[in-house]
Amino acid sequence: MKKILVVCGNGLGSSFIVEMNVKTVLSQLGVEADVSHTDLTTAKSEKADIYLGSKDLISTLDDGTRTIIGLTNILDQNELKTALESHLS
Repeated sequence: MKKILVVCGNGLGSSFIVEMNVKTVLSQLGVEADVSHTDLTTAKSEKADIYLGSKDLISTLDDGTRTIIGLTNILDQNELKTALESHLS
């Protein structure tokens, strides 16, 4: 099972909302995954198959080994669905 980590600056509000949206989209796609949210600092040391967050923030995690999904609008479920489909297929 893939692990998806939703990242925001403080790991509180926005990442929790996006985590719920990710779970909704995964359910629609019929995909099971372990989804959680965290702050940027913790994400740097946490292992995940996919790191997801806003483009400007999530790019700081890109070390060439991580799968990063940067969203333009973190609340746009269509953008989220398209991004997840391309990384999960």
